[in-house]
Amino acid sequence: MGFVNWGLLLVFGVLWGALVVVSKQDDGLVMVALRRELVVSVWGGDANGDSNYCSWDGVLCNNSSSISVVEKLSLSHQQLRGNLSLISELKGLKWLDLSMNKFEGSIPPSFGSLSELEFLDLSLNKFGNSIPLEFGSLKNLRSLNLSNNFLEGSIPAELMGLESLEELQISENNLVGSISSWIGNLTKLRVFTAYENLLTGRIPNMYQLQLLNLHSNQLEGPIPESIFSSGKLQVLVLTMNKLSGSLPLSVGNCKGLSNLRIGDNKLVGSIPKSIGNVSGLTYFEVENNHLSGEIVPEFAQCSNLTLLNLAYNGFTGTIPSELGELMNLQEFILSGNSLFGDIPNSLLRSKNLSKLDLSNNRFNGTIPKDLCANTPRLQFLLLGQNSIKGDIPLEIGNCAKLLELQLGGNYLTGNIPPEIGQIKNLQVSLNLSFNHLHGPLPSELGKLDKLVSLDFSNNQLSGDIPSAVKGMMSLIEVNFSNNLLTGRIPIFVPLQKSPKSSFTGNKGLCGEPLNISCENPFGSGDEVDHHKVSYKIILVVLGSGLSVFVMVAVVVFLFMMRERQEKSAKAAKIIEDGIAEPPLVIAGNVFVENLKQAIDFDAVVKQSLKDSNKTSCGTFSAIYKAVMPSGLILFVKRLRSMDRTVTYHQNKMIRELERLGKLCHDHLMTPIGFVIYEDVALLLHHYLPNGTLAQYLHDSTTKPEFEPDWRRRLSIAIGAADGLSFLHHVATIHLDVASGNVFLDANFKPLVGEIEISKLIDPSRGAASISAVAGSFGYIPPEYAYTMQVTAPGNVYSYGVVLLEILTTRLPVDEAFGEGIDLVKWVHGAPKRGETPEQILDARLSTVSFAWRKQMLAVLKVALICTDSTPAKRPKMKKVVEMLKEINQS
Repeated sequence: MGFVNWGLLLVFGVLWGALVVVSKQDDGLVMVALRRELVVSVWGGDANGDSNYCSWDGVLCNNSSSISVVEKLSLSHQQLRGNLSLISELKGLKWLDLSMNKFEGSIPPSFGSLSELEFLDLSLNKFGNSIPLEFGSLKNLRSLNLSNNFLEGSIPAELMGLESLEELQISENNLVGSISSWIGNLTKLRVFTAYENLLTGRIPNMYQLQLLNLHSNQLEGPIPESIFSSGKLQVLVLTMNKLSGSLPLSVGNCKGLSNLRIGDNKLVGSIPKSIGNVSGLTYFEVENNHLSGEIVPEFAQCSNLTLLNLAYNGFTGTIPSELGELMNLQEFILSGNSLFGDIPNSLLRSKNLSKLDLSNNRFNGTIPKDLCANTPRLQFLLLGQNSIKGDIPLEIGNCAKLLELQLGGNYLTGNIPPEIGQIKNLQVSLNLSFNHLHGPLPSELGKLDKLVSLDFSNNQLSGDIPSAVKGMMSLIEVNFSNNLLTGRIPIFVPLQKSPKSSFTGNKGLCGEPLNISCENPFGSGDEVDHHKVSYKIILVVLGSGLSVFVMVAVVVFLFMMRERQEKSAKAAKIIEDGIAEPPLVIAGNVFVENLKQAIDFDAVVKQSLKDSNKTSCGTFSAIYKAVMPSGLILFVKRLRSMDRTVTYHQNKMIRELERLGKLCHDHLMTPIGFVIYEDVALLLHHYLPNGTLAQYLHDSTTKPEFEPDWRRRLSIAIGAADGLSFLHHVATIHLDVASGNVFLDANFKPLVGEIEISKLIDPSRGAASISAVAGSFGYIPPEYAYTMQVTAPGNVYSYGVVLLEILTTRLPVDEAFGEGIDLVKWVHGAPKRGETPEQILDARLSTVSFAWRKQMLAVLKVALICTDSTPAKRPKMKKVVEMLKEINQS
């Protein structure tokens, strides 16, 4: 009997080995089928071509035996979509990276059969539904990344079977439920990220973690002491939850902890003195909690500390002088507490300090005279809403790098020092309101030509508003109300555009926008009255003569324009009343089958003739909003015809439009149809309600209130770059890369528009022969002036200008830059002007968080490379996309 059993086992083993060999031999067939299914461009398009699959990009085989087994498949960022089930046939697979593609639907449960798998990355796709329960069978899996998808449901308990798991990343999904305690049983787990989900309940005990990031959920309860017990924790991010309790004393066990962010919770208690043991601490943020007690001097032992944010808690006492030992400190934020006393002079020894925010406290000392003597990089000085007394020191003029100065709501006295005009980089705000300042406004204020907001309200300032303020070319918001100012308000657009309330409470002020006449009420005597009468007579005579001349000119002009007006009137009747027929449609087509019944060609033509429907106007086209009788809303692009292009090349144009209609990319604005009449081509597009990037950045009528939206801007930048990169991949050069040609859908997803113009302006000619005048002013690369050809590097330059717009919120061409200086030259010239990169960025964005500023500075480097004056030094658009996505993930 035993002999039979051994024989059966021997036979079974042979058969199993044969099956394994067969399965491994089939890898080649699977790979060929996979290439056909996913259309992997880096593998070539011919499914019957090179069969040596082990040589394909992103494929690694084990060639130790006569059979080549696929062990690694790395297809990140390939724009892939399709059915992935075939991959589960590659039984020897150990590494699978499909991140940053366009896969949709459910994650194939069959992946659970890949028993050899050690690394699985499906992040940055569009996978939905739940995490497959079958993943619990992947006993060898060490790293699982499902972040940035649309996954729903809870974290399945079956994952507790992943006993080898070291990294689990499930962030930025729609996961619900609690984080079960079995997570703590994964003894090898080192990295766990589940931020930006809808998770609830308590954080379970976890003992060996190096990185834990759970921000932006709805987690409750205390921070477990267990996560600090091993002393291995390096990064802890729990911001924006509902956590309670105190910061555990055991935090001091983690000497290598560099990043501790627990803001926006409901934490109580004091900061443990053991924080001084965390020698590697770089970022410490606990803002918006209910912490109390004094600021512990033990922070001074954290010599690497770069950011210390204790804002909006209940801290009391004074600032420990020991904190002046933090030589690497860049941002020190204590706003919204109950701190008092002086600003320690020792704190001003840090040469790296860029932001000092002590606002909304009870500080009652004076402003140190040597404030900026040892802090040459100070950009943000926020001391408002305290009880600070004394004068504004003359030495404030030494703070040359300041972007924002907030001193409002204190007990400051004396005059406004003229030296304040030396702070020429002031950009965000200068606020001295609600103090006891007196005396005149210094004319040196006119030197602050970058300043956006100025508030001197509620003081005892006297004299007139000096005409020198006209030098403040960037001014948007002003407030001089409730002072003792007199005289005429200078005629300067930012002042006249301000509300009346910006000047009320000054009995001696006159002029616009107060609507108070500035005529001299103190004049007397016959001589004065005689002059007034004489001037009036002269004005009446001149006015009468001018009126007669104008009337004659108008009559003559009306006779001359009579015929043209009659034609216009007829056109108006056609357009507005529909009495006459619109122009005859010669040709038209809709490429999307289910939209054909919803689009009326005559209605398209009629609505594109109304100027009131025009939404934007580019170099080569105008865009109209058109509402169909069916209720469907379209964007209609009216091409500017040149030399009867449409008439002469109609067939070629139609073929090109049909080709473009099949072009599929998430970030390209491709036509869904067209209409042709007379010598006019109308291109039909889906309606994009958020207009263009240019309108979003610069048009206050479309976005009246500024939004601190860096994440959205970065997403727009990446999408636009991705669209351009795809165009270059299919050998198409864009003729007019500009923010006005980047359109935004309802979710602010960017779509690069005007892609048709490369072939439709004149289909008989190539894009390379288009004149250098092609493009929008401010975006045209310098080499076009002599090459007279549009090129891919030229597109990269123009895109770099768009990046600079996104970073600075400035127009490509602005008089404020100086004569002959555009945005590119202004940015590249910053070092010569002694400005740091931070001073170029829109401070309203870069100051929201240290992480945002870090990303903005990284994107600035990309923009500078893109706008290099030498075309050969500019990166390809594909590389630009890679760099931006890497920044976004950092």
